[in-house]
Amino acid sequence: MQALELKVPPVAVVLCVAALMWLASWAMPSFAFSIPAREFISLSVAVVGLVISGSGVVSFRRAGTTVNPLKPESASALVKSGIYLLTRNPMYLGLLVILLGWAVFLANALAFVLLPAFIWYMNRFQIEPEERALASLFGKEFASYKSCVRRWL
Repeated sequence: MQALELKVPPVAVVLCVAALMWLASWAMPSFAFSIPAREFISLSVAVVGLVISGSGVVSFRRAGTTVNPLKPESASALVKSGIYLLTRNPMYLGLLVILLGWAVFLANALAFVLLPAFIWYMNRFQIEPEERALASLFGKEFASYKSCVRRWL
């Protein structure tokens, strides 16, 4: 399983999960349900996700550190300000919120069931390896930050 760590770009994971959500919704229309103002709600949720992810990217850029999720060992700074006061992983949280918006748009229970799979994959194959690299790079500073700020929310 370690072979999958830090190998698949998170955006590719999102696209795969989004495709699976669509496929599940298409294949099993009996799980569909009605959501009033579905288009407005789904777009609003997706925009919130974009803002959350974008805030993380902006914070990294301001700190002058890498945003490459496949090379966390290249981090030159531990970002603990801005949105990073609320979540250690705003970029991934934002991607999850975008997927939530997609699930609302699809309005199919199976689409929502795939959201925990995204969380599990990201925790296991992206976030945990990143956190090991950050602990190695920033030691006690990262341990202190990790004890004060939650992984997702």
